[in-house]
Amino acid sequence: MSTTLEWNQPSSSQSEAEKPVLEVVDLHVTYYTDAGRAKALDSVSLTLNAGEKLGLVGESGAGKSTMALAMMNMIKPPGRIESGQVIVGGTDLTALTEEEMLKARLSKIAYIPQGAMNSLNPVTRIGAQMVDAIKAHESHLSKAEMKERSVQSLESVDLDGSVFNMYAHELSGGMKQRVCIAIGILLGPEVIVADEPTSALDVVTQRQVMETIDRVKNQLGAAVILIGHDMGLMAQFVDKVAVMYAGRLAELSSVQEMFTEPMHPYAQDLISSLPNLEKKGVFKGIPGLAPALLRLPSGCAFHPRCSRVMDICQTERPDLQIVNGRSVSCHLYPEEKS
Repeated sequence: MSTTLEWNQPSSSQSEAEKPVLEVVDLHVTYYTDAGRAKALDSVSLTLNAGEKLGLVGESGAGKSTMALAMMNMIKPPGRIESGQVIVGGTDLTALTEEEMLKARLSKIAYIPQGAMNSLNPVTRIGAQMVDAIKAHESHLSKAEMKERSVQSLESVDLDGSVFNMYAHELSGGMKQRVCIAIGILLGPEVIVADEPTSALDVVTQRQVMETIDRVKNQLGAAVILIGHDMGLMAQFVDKVAVMYAGRLAELSSVQEMFTEPMHPYAQDLISSLPNLEKKGVFKGIPGLAPALLRLPSGCAFHPRCSRVMDICQTERPDLQIVNGRSVSCHLYPEEKS
């Protein structure tokens, strides 16, 4: 994707939505290890309306992929969803049985993985994998109807219907990624979670994949969560950006606000670290390393790396609060009184 930061314009469907299609409420995920408990997600809350696109960014280990897996109810031991809710279309996914959750995946919420080659069965034809997904939800359909829906889904992501009879190794990287998108939209989900869907693709193919996701989002009226590190891609694709750090939300703002006036010092450092054509050859990084989740510093987890650190930051952890209509967890901003 181009690194020119021309941010995406929010779609008109956002204002039309009366109720959020996705509500994540006080979500906690912990991994239990021999060395102790690692809080991968710590009191994460957010909402997303139908048609909205949210970008989830942060350094490796911030909790982005754990967030995606928790929303899909796919956290496996030694991990555990300790508490919280993931509500999609009025249904709390965390309260469902395993059988009920199997029905909810693909029909209510779909996951597009970052490693398409590792996600597709190499010894099974693409069509068989798609039919298998449909059969798990709508077994009453005939084989012809299942094939017809699968081919329509492939064609909706600009793939020829002949891909139905092909194996994964016969497809290019971009085609495999679009097959994963086609599988994800088979049952018209209300929420699509895309976990770094363009990480191993060239820039031309990246654009094609992102345009495909945007198009199917418009066709379905679904909400999309895009997880990644490419800030240029975020600027062009999403409506809102959520910055995560050490398992918590640092800031949640509109894409334009995030790229022009970020509030949290970590978000400010992320934006200032982007390459700038006006200052060629000058690179600005963020000092230090992200903390290990088993040994988080006291107070604000970012304070050892923060250039605006105060005494309170070292002892008291800031809560996520609303400031000028934006969400930020930082002691620099006093909490608004309701």
